[in-house]
Amino acid sequence: MSLTALDLLLWPFIVGLLVLATHVPLGRRVLARGIIFLDLAVAQLAVLGVVAAHALDLAADGWPTQLAAAAAALIGATLLAGCERRWPQIQEALIGSTFVVAASAAVLLLAGDPHGGEHLAELLSGQILWATPAQAIRIAALYGALLAFMAWRGERLGGLGFYLAFALAITASVQLVGVYLVFASLILPALAVRGLPSGSGLRAGWAMGALAYAAGLAASARLDWPAGPAIVIALAGFALLAGTLLRLAASRGQR
Repeated sequence: MSLTALDLLLWPFIVGLLVLATHVPLGRRVLARGIIFLDLAVAQLAVLGVVAAHALDLAADGWPTQLAAAAAALIGATLLAGCERRWPQIQEALIGSTFVVAASAAVLLLAGDPHGGEHLAELLSGQILWATPAQAIRIAALYGALLAFMAWRGERLGGLGFYLAFALAITASVQLVGVYLVFASLILPALAVRGLPSGSGLRAGWAMGALAYAAGLAASARLDWPAGPAIVIALAGFALLAGTLLRLAASRGQR
């Protein structure tokens, strides 16, 4: 791979590492709480905010669009946190319903736009290859604050605190890496290392995710594939490999 290609992939890779910094610990919490599809629902709510801003002719990269995405995700997360307290037995059904309603609303808002399908596809698969230093700095600041808040609160984070931190992290990442990669970054590393304790599980999840992002970006540059889907496939492959190796190691240790 040429130096030019490596230069092109540097900032996308840095953005990928920043996404993993929050999404791996959040993904482990999602698995522990048994609300697997929360990330899809909140990501789709953020997409709905972006689509609504687009329908109102707001600048795609402007603060009004960012605020619309954050407001939609935060309002939805607050409502879902309330639902978890009131109806915990049907929480997954409510989360799935939120996703499909938000997705349908986004499709309807874009129905009259001749470029609506293309815009929606970009939000689903992401545009990580076009990540810039300015975007990386912005999400680094936000993720640093979120990680510090989660570390400070620890087990006292609570349901509402978790949902709100989750919504802010997803809002920041979904416009950069897309809905598919947000879900994959949250769930696949967490699934692969689910049997490990907190500290080693986080480190293993981060390492596995970093290798998958590097492999996916390299495959995208080499084979001219869309970067987001390439990284999703890489994450799935590395998660399967890591999970298998960890299970083999655990079974040997029990002999």
